Amino acid sequence: MADPKGFMTTPREEWARRPVEERVRDWDEVYVPGALLPIISKQADRCMDCGIPFCHDACPLGNLIPEWNDLVSREDWRNASDRLHATNNFPEFTGRLCPAPCEAGCVLAINQPAVTIKNVECAIADRAWEEGFTAARPPERLSGKTVAVIGSGPTGLAAAQQLTRAGHTVAVFERDDRLGGLMRYGIPEFKMEKRHLERRIEQMRAEGTKFRPSTVVGRDLPAADLRARYDAVVIATGATAWRELPVPGRELHGIHQAMEYLPLANRVREGDLEASPLSAAGRHVVIIGGGDTGADCLGTALREGAASVTQLDIYAQPGAGRDEDTEPWPTYPKIYRLSPAHEEARDLCTAPAADADARLFAASTLHFTGDDGGHVASLRLVEVDERRVPVPGTERTLPTDLVLLALGFSGPDQEDGLIEQLGLKLEPRGTLARDDGFATNVPGVFAAGDAARGQSLIVWAIAEGRAVAAAVDRYLTGSSRLPAPVSPRDRPMRV
Repeated sequence: MADPKGFMTTPREEWARRPVEERVRDWDEVYVPGALLPIISKQADRCMDCGIPFCHDACPLGNLIPEWNDLVSREDWRNASDRLHATNNFPEFTGRLCPAPCEAGCVLAINQPAVTIKNVECAIADRAWEEGFTAARPPERLSGKTVAVIGSGPTGLAAAQQLTRAGHTVAVFERDDRLGGLMRYGIPEFKMEKRHLERRIEQMRAEGTKFRPSTVVGRDLPAADLRARYDAVVIATGATAWRELPVPGRELHGIHQAMEYLPLANRVREGDLEASPLSAAGRHVVIIGGGDTGADCLGTALREGAASVTQLDIYAQPGAGRDEDTEPWPTYPKIYRLSPAHEEARDLCTAPAADADARLFAASTLHFTGDDGGHVASLRLVEVDERRVPVPGTERTLPTDLVLLALGFSGPDQEDGLIEQLGLKLEPRGTLARDDGFATNVPGVFAAGDAARGQSLIVWAIAEGRAVAAAVDRYLTGSSRLPAPVSPRDRPMRV
């Protein structure tokens, strides 16, 4: 604890964002380059070095937060990097993409703004790359065992890196033409530039991990053949089966899933397309769904030059502070948060009729209406109460010619044949069934991440990747020294 009074003398200061008018004209990350390092040591000083650091339990990775806060406050970047990477394979991902449940669990957050844990994490990760603290760590010897990992999202990559470093020969199979899963084609560039992903993949290649993109297991490669070729298989395909909106008019043209829209915008950034065939340019966009995917659609539509963008959230607008009765500290509270995309929408007045920024809260879609050509022209909605029951007299119509459905995901995609060919059992909600050791009903086949847990946060995805790697290592060798931060039954802190 470098400054015992830091939490009393230093106010919270976050990484500054670039001006809205500037950043919506490009696809670069929203933060001011270089603006974090001048403030981060003092921000790390605000850590109280609590006797019981609840931030540990709030984060499934078990990050050693007080330790690396203290090291950053002393500007000992090498040791800070070592302590950070001891529990997290990809801190530059989580430092940009995670909503930071660790900060909700910060003891200081009981009556003050929390320590900027997420910013400190990102600063350490970026400094580690700049200073060369992230050299590849190939194993000293090989075990002679082989592992196939299906999926190259955060779970698959974390599992592959841990198993490679343990000495196993690992191949990662990815259905898309590029690696990264949703981090590649789902997350927009302004949230995380793809260079961060590319350098981690190159690190893993240098360590010995093999990658097989453009390979759909179950279609391009029979699942049984893959199982026969490898000593163990890890299924980390994510939860890509999107939820639908079964209301009248859904069949109209111009209504698309968010994960039809976002990958095309990302492919433009990759240079595959000159323009997206679903571009929001000049169109009146309505996004249905109030989560992070909806916010990603919002920021993307703004950068494409939408005429207007409105986001519908079925939940009531949350308050500015924690409700201690229903969501006491240290749980992650549902409060009004202003993401960079919502800040942009607010400042640019993209939805004048919205309750706040671009959002209409407590709004439920009744039906769509089309024009003579069968294209969506308007959306009819109604206000709902806390039980999602329509409130009489609150119906209204929004004009729209592009609707994006961001309603979340129910489980893994079953169309490729992987699940059927292996004979994998499913839970009633559609996720892969597994035991307390991440093993499926098929010997040697393990399941981790959103495919088995259900839609979750990136920190849970990485934690599951690390934990399943320990389970596979134990299966192959009889024991394991790899860390297992979570079990399949663990869940976020709730009341």
